Amino acid sequence: MADTRTFAWLLLLLSLVGLGGLLSHRVTRWVRVPPAAIMLVAAAVAVQVVPSLHQPPERAVERIVTVALVFILFEGGMGIGLTRLRSAAGSIAVVGVVGTFVTAAGVAVFCHLVVGLDWYAAALVATAVAPTDPAVVFSVLGQQEVQGRSGTLLEGESGANDPVGIALMASLISAGGISGGALLHVVGEFALQMGVGLAVGVVGGSLLRIFVERVPLPDSGLQPMRTIACVLLLFAVATLLHGSGFLAVFVAGVLMGEVRTPYRRELEHVHAGLASLGEVAAFVVLGLTVRLSTLGHADVWVPGLAVAVVLAVVVRPLLVGPLLAGSGLARNERWFVLLAGLKGAVPILLGLLLLEADVADPERLYGVVVVVVVLSVAVQGSLVPTLLRRLRLADPVEGLPPPR
Repeated sequence: MADTRTFAWLLLLLSLVGLGGLLSHRVTRWVRVPPAAIMLVAAAVAVQVVPSLHQPPERAVERIVTVALVFILFEGGMGIGLTRLRSAAGSIAVVGVVGTFVTAAGVAVFCHLVVGLDWYAAALVATAVAPTDPAVVFSVLGQQEVQGRSGTLLEGESGANDPVGIALMASLISAGGISGGALLHVVGEFALQMGVGLAVGVVGGSLLRIFVERVPLPDSGLQPMRTIACVLLLFAVATLLHGSGFLAVFVAGVLMGEVRTPYRRELEHVHAGLASLGEVAAFVVLGLTVRLSTLGHADVWVPGLAVAVVLAVVVRPLLVGPLLAGSGLARNERWFVLLAGLKGAVPILLGLLLLEADVADPERLYGVVVVVVVLSVAVQGSLVPTLLRRLRLADPVEGLPPPR
C-alpha cells in the first residue's frame, strides 16, 4: 500500500511537470522567451527549493534525453522533407559538418587563450557548445513564418550537426587527450559513425517508407505505432553497428517526409506530439542536473558569458559565414542563419559527458556549458522574431499556420 502511494505521488509530480511544460508555451506569448529556457530554469530552481526532489542519475538523464532527441530529430526531418532539403542540401552538409568543426576549433582557441583551460578541456567545452540544437530551433522556427530558404538551412543544420557534435565528443572522450595518435583515432571514429549512420538512415528510411506505403494495417491507430517502433529500431541498429543513431533517424525522417499514405496527417500529428513531449522531458530532466550554486561562481558564469558572446557574435559569423558563400542565400538570409544558431539540449547533454571525462574540475566545465546554453536560448531565442522583422524575413501575412 505504501508503495502504491509513493507511485501515486510520482505520477502526480510527473503530470504537474508535463502540464507546466505545456503551459510554458502559453507563457512565451507574454514574456517572449522560448519554452525551453523556462522549463530549464524552472527545473533547476525546483530541485533546489523542493527538498523531496533529487538530481537524477546522469545515466538516466542521458537515456531520457537520447530518446527525446530521437523523436525530435525524426519529426524535424519529416518537417523538412526531401524536396525542401534538396534546395539547401549542399549548404546544410557544409555548415552542418565543416561548420561544427570550425566552430569547435574557434571556441577551443578562445577557451585556451582567454579562459585559461588546457587544450584538451578547451576542446571538450568547445565541442559541447558547437552544435545548434534541433529541439530549440524546430520549436522557435515552428512558431514563425520565415521567407526564403534560411529557415530550411537552419533546421537542416541543427539536424545534421548534432550527430556530428555527438560523434566528435564521444571520439574525443574515448581518445583521452589530444595527440597525433588521438587525433587519428578521432578522425577514424568520426568517419565510421557518420558513414554508418548515413547508410542506415538512407536504407532504413527507404524501407520504412515502402513498409508504410505498401503494407496496410487493420487499424488506423496502429499506423503511428509502426513508425515509432521502426524509428527506435533504426537508432538501435545504427548504434550497434558503431554508427550515429541520431543521423540515421534524422535522414529517415527526411525520407519519410515524402511518404504517401492516407494516414499521413495522423502520423504527422503523433510525431509532432512526441517531439513536443520530448522537448519538455529533455529540458526538465536536464534542468534537474543543474546546480545553481555552481553557476553562481564567478569562475563559471564569467567564462560562460564570455564564451556565449564570442560564440554568437564573433566565432559563428567569422568562421561559419564564409561557408555560406555558395549557398545562394541573400545577405539578410545569411545573417539570420548566422545569428540564430541556437544552443539547447544537445550541448547540455554533451556537457554531461564532460563529467565522465578525464579533466580537472568537470563540474565547473559543465557549469560553463549550461551558462552558454541558457544565454543562447533566453537571449538569442527571444530575439528571433525581432531578427526576422529587422532582416525583412518575417512573413507579412499574419495568422498563417506554421509551415509544418
